[in-house]
Amino acid sequence: MGVISNGTTLLDAGALDSGVPTGSMTLIKTLTASSSSTLSFVDGASSVVFDGTYKEYVFKFIDIHPSADDSNIQFQVSINGGTNYNVAVTSTCFLAQHGEDGNNGGLAYYAARDEAQGTGFHDFMTDLGNANDECGAGFLHLFNPSSTTFVKHFIAKNNIIYGGGDRDFNYNYGGYFNTTSAVNAIQFKPASGTIDSGIIKMYGVKS
Repeated sequence: MGVISNGTTLLDAGALDSGVPTGSMTLIKTLTASSSSTLSFVDGASSVVFDGTYKEYVFKFIDIHPSADDSNIQFQVSINGGTNYNVAVTSTCFLAQHGEDGNNGGLAYYAARDEAQGTGFHDFMTDLGNANDECGAGFLHLFNPSSTTFVKHFIAKNNIIYGGGDRDFNYNYGGYFNTTSAVNAIQFKPASGTIDSGIIKMYGVKS
C-alpha cells in the first residue's frame, strides 16, 4: 500500500518515489587522517565534486585525534581551487560544558571563538585533548557554495573532550564566508601538530 499526499505518491512498496525530493545524502569522498597536517576537498581533484551539483554539502568528523594537547582543528575555504584559503568569514559561537565530576557546567556565548571578517583559518574543534582515549566528533554544513549571487552560510557543531581536564565541550557555530564568488575547495587542519587519526566524510545533499 502506498503513502499518498495531496495526490502525489510518496512511498510505494517500501520505496521512495524518485520524483520526490528527499534530502538524501550522497557520499562524495572519505579522507582518513594519519599524522596529517592538512585534509582538503578540492573540486575536480581525487573524484571530489564540490560545485553546483548540490546546493548543500555536509562534512562529518569521526574520532578526530590530534597529536598536540589542547589542539584547535580549523577550516577555511578557497575560491581558486585550493591555491589560497583566505576568504573573509564572520561567525558566532556558543559553548556548553560539563565535567566528569559534575562541576564546571555552563552555557555561554564564546567571543574568543567568533570572527569578524577574519581571513585566517576558523577554529572548529577547540581545546581538543590528545590522551589515548580523547577525540572529537561533529559536522559542518555549507550551503550553496557555487552561488555567484549570495554569501556562503555555514553551521557547525562538535563535541570534544577538553584537553585541560576531564570535561565535555559542545561547540555550536554559525557564520558566513563573505564572498559572492563560487567556493570550490575546503581545507581542515590543526593549528599546531597533526591530526594523528580520524575520518572526515564529505556528502552532497539532494535538494
